Amino acid sequence: MDQIGMAVLGAGYWGPNLIRNIRAIGDADLRWICDLDVARAERANGPRSTTRVTGVLDNVLEDPDVKAVCIATPAATHVEVGLACIESGKHVMIEKPLALSSGDASKLAAAARDAGVVLMCDHTYCYTPAVRHIRSLVQEGSIGELQYFDSVRINLGLVQTDVDVFWDLAPHDLSILDFILPPGVHVEAVAAQGADPISAGRACLGYLTLRLSSGAIAHAHVNWLSPTKIRTTIIGGSDRIVVWDDLHPTQRVSMFDRGVQLNGGLEARRDKLVSYRLGNMVAPALPEEEALQVALREFLASITEGRAPATDGNAGIRVIRMLEAASRSMELDGATVPVEA
Repeated sequence: MDQIGMAVLGAGYWGPNLIRNIRAIGDADLRWICDLDVARAERANGPRSTTRVTGVLDNVLEDPDVKAVCIATPAATHVEVGLACIESGKHVMIEKPLALSSGDASKLAAAARDAGVVLMCDHTYCYTPAVRHIRSLVQEGSIGELQYFDSVRINLGLVQTDVDVFWDLAPHDLSILDFILPPGVHVEAVAAQGADPISAGRACLGYLTLRLSSGAIAHAHVNWLSPTKIRTTIIGGSDRIVVWDDLHPTQRVSMFDRGVQLNGGLEARRDKLVSYRLGNMVAPALPEEEALQVALREFLASITEGRAPATDGNAGIRVIRMLEAASRSMELDGATVPVEA
């Protein structure tokens, strides 16, 4: 198969990771690196490279050999830059969030659909071996009926100047939740509670409670102010429970054949006839793969196969709508707010 000509737009924090992984993929040919700071783009390019560097987006868009672009520019520029690329007939992969509003994200999705090009949101965590394995377990019914999703993403992190902790950290957990949900199940409503104990002007820690259409519940705890770093998610099913600890490299995923069930009908509920299942724990051997490279391979495969990627524009829109509902909930003192369908 011929290599697909690619370009990376933005050479700041995420751009160098994209550059390194594209170069590791045999099906890709990195032709351009574009950044307003040309010196930064040169540094990201490295010595003895044949990849061209520019500070002018039109140089990339006018190159007919560039078929796909990866956008890692500031989130506020995603719509303008993304639309320019789509209108030039380029396939587009955009760093999360897809845009800063669901309306703008919908514009990108509609433009890509009309132009017949791929639009992918870089929800990188969805391409980790752990999350892909959990998705299979949930969607194949190996854990039974999904009962709850509980995640903790906390650390002593960088307090952002433009967004609160929900928009900074929660997109990871919300994209994972959206990715693993069984077919036909979606988030119906969100309640958010946050606090700003350091007077940063925005929530620095908070809790999201999400109601699912199946009747299950999801919960996410995000925090910039924790002295310890925790990245743990528990997915509870009627038959089994999965624990994902992303900071435990030798045992990231554990599946427990343990749980609680109520025996009998209404009378048993009154009498609290509860039984506990105490089965084995299984920790599957998962490959160690760089998630971003897997995501890039999915982007290229969706182009060559003419299909939507696993985290397409619609997935990006759904995550943004959850975040918008969380913001509205904060304005309403934690009231439960419906998520736009």
